[in-house]
Amino acid sequence: MSNPIAASLICHPASPCTAVTGIEASVVPTADSGLNLSYRVRGIPGALRLPPPLPAGPADGLWQHTCCEAFIAGGDAPDYREFNFSPSGLWAAYRFTGYRERDDGYTPSGEPRISLLPLADGFQLDARLEATLLPAAPVLHLGLSVVIEAADGSKSYWALTHGGERPDFHLRQSFILTLNRNTP
Repeated sequence: MSNPIAASLICHPASPCTAVTGIEASVVPTADSGLNLSYRVRGIPGALRLPPPLPAGPADGLWQHTCCEAFIAGGDAPDYREFNFSPSGLWAAYRFTGYRERDDGYTPSGEPRISLLPLADGFQLDARLEATLLPAAPVLHLGLSVVIEAADGSKSYWALTHGGERPDFHLRQSFILTLNRNTP
């Protein structure tokens, strides 16, 4: 197993948030060419709104509430994957053929595994992506992000970097983590 690649996420200036004091994300490549992702959200106790626990399974619209996300492209190819991980246990996996061009025929070949650790000052969400869920490329470019829903219903958008006046995690210039890995 490799060393983690860790980074702090920053809040988009158009969506200020006083409920969160910091978000750290990390990626660890696995020996079988998958990825382990970890998101550590720190905030003011009681200021974050988390969805209630549900049985693990796929669902759309997770980004409308507190949700951790990963955008992953293989090399310089225009296509990419989007993964949403809800603290509820629900998840989503999408394939895009280009910027926001969703492949409606895509069916993921497996399921992300998600675990949530509630903490006094926030939570930690860990997600495991098997190699078959990822682009088959020796180099991956990742964009990690989090949508936060505060207790008052307001939302903020956190990412490694922001490339526009409005939050947009699909912008390719946001995929700033580069990971060399073995292909399956």
